[in-house]
Amino acid sequence: MLFRWLKPYLPRGLYTRAFLILILPILSLQLLVSVVFINRHFQGVTEQMTNAVSIDLQFLFDTANDASNRDAAQAAVARIAGPLQLDVNWPTQIPDTPREQTWTDFTANEVSDWLQFRLPQIEEISMIDKDFVRVWMATAHGPMQVEFSRKRVSASNPHQLLVIMVVLGVILTAISFVFLRNQLRPIQRMAVAATDYGKGRITYYHPSGATEVRAAGMAFLDMRNRLERQIQSRTMMLSGVSHDLRTPLTRLRLGLSLLDDDDAAPLLGDVDEMQRQLDAFLDFARSDAGDALVTVSPFQIARDLQADYARAGSALSLETLSGPNDSVPLRQVAIRRALDNLCNNALRYGQKARLSVYVTERAVRFVVEDDGPGIQPADREEAMRPFTRLDPARNQDAGSGVGLGLAIVADIARSHGGVLRLTDSDTLGGLRAELVLAR
Repeated sequence: MLFRWLKPYLPRGLYTRAFLILILPILSLQLLVSVVFINRHFQGVTEQMTNAVSIDLQFLFDTANDASNRDAAQAAVARIAGPLQLDVNWPTQIPDTPREQTWTDFTANEVSDWLQFRLPQIEEISMIDKDFVRVWMATAHGPMQVEFSRKRVSASNPHQLLVIMVVLGVILTAISFVFLRNQLRPIQRMAVAATDYGKGRITYYHPSGATEVRAAGMAFLDMRNRLERQIQSRTMMLSGVSHDLRTPLTRLRLGLSLLDDDDAAPLLGDVDEMQRQLDAFLDFARSDAGDALVTVSPFQIARDLQADYARAGSALSLETLSGPNDSVPLRQVAIRRALDNLCNNALRYGQKARLSVYVTERAVRFVVEDDGPGIQPADREEAMRPFTRLDPARNQDAGSGVGLGLAIVADIARSHGGVLRLTDSDTLGGLRAELVLAR
């Protein structure tokens, strides 16, 4: 709850999150080592080296003070300054030198504070030049300037540890990412297989990776196999039901044909209604367990459908074909059944219907519009449920069905990883049914 504001800024992908999980601890560790260990390391080394130089400076200061006059002090200091690698000058006065330093100079303050702590007689210290340190001391014979190499009081190459840490961090991150990628690949393959199965495609998948990932993969395969067996069993059962029910209906039709037309007409109407309801039930049950995937052009499906309706004299127009004419893996018979239901509903409740097809890189959309009374927004979700009839809100003179037309279309859309949307038609004023299929 406390970090909810951070969620929109976090990466969405599994690889990116895994990389972030790897890189954050390494960066935190490097930052901690840099701030704590390196600071303490250079502080201790600087104190030791500065302490050694301060002994030389103290000896130089004492030698100058022990001399009888200025010339003797200069001569005595000159004899010992060379072996101590100190450059000594005798200015007339001590300059006012500002202690300027760059932010990358980690040890300047430490050197200055330690020298003045060990040698209170130091009046000024200058480390503007990174290669040298200059100090001014007030001796008994006047100001004395001592210059020595900065390397004598600061650890050399302080960046080496940082460079080594960064290089090793990059190498370890790369190695860890390679191993982590091998663990993430099985999860991605399982996600692809699950996504394809949701679109009605059976993708080969073999569980691999860690024990937990293998267990999840085996559970997915078991679930998919159970669903396939259930679908096959239902298909076989429906084939038997279709055969068993059609045979008595045929016998009834033959028996009624022996009666007078006036007496047989109402009964034949009942038989025809039973036949239509049986076909609707079977279509609904077969909506997600029908034909196999085939590569077909959505535009060609629309053209064939419009041609069939034109031959039958129906007012179905093919309005728009938008996008590339690519072939897409679809259940052609199921899609044709879904479009038939949508177009039949459009012509049943309206005077004319319009079919449009839109193809993009990610989806295929079939849009059927009519000029009928439409469906109220509050009833659209209910209209896509099985055995739901909204005739009181539609055209009463169009007859009644069993309430499975839109439910069949919605199931076919879900079997392709898509959705059925019902909205208002802006052009015809009736219902707009949009069948969206994922590619």
